[in-house]
Amino acid sequence: MGLEEYQKKRDFERTPEPAGLVDVSDNPLRFVVQKHAASHLHYDFRLELDGVLKSWAIPKGPSLDPSVKRLAMMVEDHPYDYRTFEGVIPKGNYGAGNVMLWDEGTYAPYESLGRKEDEGALREGLRRGDLKFELHGHKLKGKFALVKIRSGGENSWLLIKKEDAFASREDVTRFDRSVVSGRTIQEIGLEGKAARSAEEAEEARETGAVEDVRCILNAAPAGPMPRDMKPMLATLTDEPFDGSEWLFEIKQDGYRAIAEVCEGKVILHSRNNLPFNRKFPSIIRALEVIPEDAVLDGEVVVLDEKGRSSFQLIQNYSETGKGEVTYFVFDLIYYAGKDLRELPLERRKEVLRAILPDHPLIRYNDHILQTGISFFNAARDNSLEGIVGKRIDSPYISGKRTRQWLKIKTKLRQEAVICGFTAPRASRKRFGTLVLGVYEHGELVPIGHSGGGFDERALEHVYEMLKPLVQHQSPFRERPKTNMPVTWVKPVLVCEVSFSEWTDEGVMRQPVFIGLREDRSPRSVVRERAVHAVPKSLRPESQPPDQGGEKEFPVAGKRLKLTNLHKVFWPEEGFTKGDVIDYYRKIAPWILPHLRDRPESLYRTPHGIEGKGFFQKEIGEIVPDWIATHKVDSESLKKSITFLLCQDEAALTYLTNLGCIEINPWLSRVPSLDYPDYFVIDLDPEEIGYDKVVEAALAVHEVLERAGAPGYPKTSGATGMHIYIPLGARYDYDTATTFAHIIAMFAHQLVPDITSLERSPSKRQKKVYLDYLQNRRGQTLAAPYSIRPRKGATVSTPLRWDEVRAGLDPGEFTISTIHRRVERVGDLFAGVLGEGIDIEKCIQRLEG
Repeated sequence: MGLEEYQKKRDFERTPEPAGLVDVSDNPLRFVVQKHAASHLHYDFRLELDGVLKSWAIPKGPSLDPSVKRLAMMVEDHPYDYRTFEGVIPKGNYGAGNVMLWDEGTYAPYESLGRKEDEGALREGLRRGDLKFELHGHKLKGKFALVKIRSGGENSWLLIKKEDAFASREDVTRFDRSVVSGRTIQEIGLEGKAARSAEEAEEARETGAVEDVRCILNAAPAGPMPRDMKPMLATLTDEPFDGSEWLFEIKQDGYRAIAEVCEGKVILHSRNNLPFNRKFPSIIRALEVIPEDAVLDGEVVVLDEKGRSSFQLIQNYSETGKGEVTYFVFDLIYYAGKDLRELPLERRKEVLRAILPDHPLIRYNDHILQTGISFFNAARDNSLEGIVGKRIDSPYISGKRTRQWLKIKTKLRQEAVICGFTAPRASRKRFGTLVLGVYEHGELVPIGHSGGGFDERALEHVYEMLKPLVQHQSPFRERPKTNMPVTWVKPVLVCEVSFSEWTDEGVMRQPVFIGLREDRSPRSVVRERAVHAVPKSLRPESQPPDQGGEKEFPVAGKRLKLTNLHKVFWPEEGFTKGDVIDYYRKIAPWILPHLRDRPESLYRTPHGIEGKGFFQKEIGEIVPDWIATHKVDSESLKKSITFLLCQDEAALTYLTNLGCIEINPWLSRVPSLDYPDYFVIDLDPEEIGYDKVVEAALAVHEVLERAGAPGYPKTSGATGMHIYIPLGARYDYDTATTFAHIIAMFAHQLVPDITSLERSPSKRQKKVYLDYLQNRRGQTLAAPYSIRPRKGATVSTPLRWDEVRAGLDPGEFTISTIHRRVERVGDLFAGVLGEGIDIEKCIQRLEG
C-alpha cells in the first residue's frame, strides 16, 4: 500500500503521530500491538514488512486460545516510527483517542532463514492470504497465523493462535498496562493533566524542595561515573529489631539490578554483571528520561495480582508475560557528576526520591523509620519475603556484604549450586531430585537434595538446562548419600530453595525448589548464616536491645557496665563494639586457656579499625578490684608496670569493653615469666601472595618433622602465619630464640628463593621473612582466636597441617565464621600448652 493513504488521512500539525518515512534496516523484524480507545475500543496489530508496518484492527483483541479466531480488519500501512507511538490523538483528528503500546517485540516466519529470506516468505504469505509467523513479545509469544477470509471482502482476516507451549485459555487482554510506560489506557488519557502537573512540579522544584537536593549534592565529591559496579549486600540476621538509627524497607523478590544512565542511554545489569537490557526493554525506556548521568541500585520484580513481587513470576516472565514488571529503586550511587557513596543513606534517598521519574514502571522503594519489628510482622502477614534494615548513616560500600544493611526473611531461603540430579521414581519424569551444594573454603560441600516445587514445565526446563552439563566426576570431595543413582553435572547453575531448618550436619531439611538464579555466579554461593542484629548475650532481659548505649550486664558472676555497644567498629562490614564483646564471650572457652596467667599488652582501638589505636601496658588503678593484675619490673623504664591478667570471661569482657579488638598475651606465664611455654616462627610476607606463605610454612613443617618437634600453625589474622612449638616452660627466652633461629635457617635452605632471614624489608626482595626474633621476654603476638583490627574482621585461626595448602585464604576465617568451625574441630592449639620438646634431642636429629 505504501504510506500515501496514511499521510492523506492526517494533519501532522494537529496530531502527535509520526509522519514517518519508509524505513529499511538489517535488524530483526519488529511487531507492535497498540490498544486504541478511538470511537470504538480495538487493538491495532502491526507487522514490519518492506520498511512499513502492515496493520490490522482487531476489535476484540488477540487471543492465546487456538480455538478462538479473532476478526482482523486490514487497514492502511503505517510508518515504521509508529511502533513507538503512545499518547493521545486529539479530538477532530482521524482516529482520535488514547493509544497505548500494549505489546511489542520481534517476529519471524516459522522457519527463519535471515532477514532477506524472511521478508520474502512473509511477503508471499501476505499475497496468498495465509501469513504464518512466530511472535517474541512480552504478552504474545509463539506461533500465530493471519488468514484472509475469502468471502469477507478485501480486508477481512482472522488472527489465529497455533497450538504450542504458549497456547493458553487465559484472557491475555486482561494485562492492560503499557509495556513501555506501565500506564493504563485511562492514565494515558490524563496526559494533558499530567503535563500541567509536571509544570507545577517543575516550578516547585525551583524553590525549596530542590534547594535541599542541591545542598546534599554540593556536599558530595565530584568524580567519574562508576561502571560495572558490584552492589552493596545485606547480611542475614535472625530476627527483627527496632532501632532509632535504622530505616526499614520491604525486601523485594526479584533480580538485583544496577542501572547506569549516561547521556540518555541506559545499561541495566545484574549483581554479577549479566546484561538485562534485552530482558527488560520497557524498564530501559522508562529510565531514559532521567535528565542527568546517574547510577541507581534496585530490584527488578514482577508483581502479582495483589501487587506482591514474586520470584516465580519474574523467572517465567519472558515466557508467560504474566504480571507487571517493575523496577524498585532504593539507592542512588551517582548523580549529575557527583559520587554519592560516602553520603549517609538517608541523604542519598532524599536525592533519589527527588530525581526519580514519575513512571509506573519505576518506583521509589519507600521505607519506615525505627519500628522494624511491627514492619516485619506486617510483611509476614502479607506473605512477603521479608524486610531489610539499613543504618540511616550507612555509606554505600560496593561489592561488600555488610552489617550496616541487615535482611530479615519471613521464611528460610538459600541459594545453592546444582551439582547433580537423581533418577526419577514412580511416575516422576526427567529427574527425581536436584543434588545441591555451597562453597566453603573454596570447595563445594553438599547441603541436601530437593525434589519439591516442580511443575511439569519447570521439570522440563531445568532438565534441558542440565543435559549439556552432565559429567562423570562428582563435584564434591566426598560423595553425599542419595536414595537413587546420581547423574553429576558441572556446577555452573544456581537455584534458590526454601527450607524448614538446618540439621546438625549442615543439611537443609525439606528443601523446596523456587527457581533458577541466572543472575548469580556459582562461586559466590555460600551457606547463608544468620547473625544477631544485636548480640543476644548483651540483651538485658528487662529491656529491648536498642535502648541506650550504656548498660550493666551480669558476666560470670560480675556486673559490668558496657558502653557504646552500637558503635560501628568496621564501617564496611558494619560490625559494632557489641559484636566484638559478643564474639569474645562466645569464644571464651577456647581462648581463655591461652590467656590465663599471661600479662596482657593492651592495644586499644576505641574508635574502631579506622580510628587511631594505642598500646597500654600499665593499667594502674583503672581496673576494678576483682581483675587480676601482676607487677613486672621494667629495666628500660626503671620501674614496675602493672599488667592485666585475663583469667576469666568477666575479665575478657572488661578488656574488650576498653576497645581491645585484638588480644596480645605474653609467651610466658606468672610466676615463670622468664620461661616461655612455646616459641614462634612468624612468617611475614613482603607484598607477595599467600601461597608463598603456605610454601614457607610447609618448609618449616618439614624441618620440625626432621627434628621430631610438633608444630602448630595458625593464620596471623593478617597476611602472615604463626607456627608455635611447645616448650613446656623448660627453657629461657635466649635458648628459645636460638633454637628458633636454627629452625628458620634450615627452612630457608629448603626454599631460599621465597624466604629471607633479613629483618630489614628493603633487603628481603619481596620474600617471606622467617621471623624468629618474636621470642623475647615481654614480646606479644595476637592470641589464637583473637580478632584483628583489619578489614573483614578476620580472626587468627589455628589450622590443621592438611589445611595448609595452596589456595588457603586467611580472609575466610572471620568473626562470622569461626564459631561453627571451632564447634566442629575443637581447639587445634590445645597441644601448644602441653609437654614441651627436648631442644637438645631435636638438634641431634637435625645434625644427624
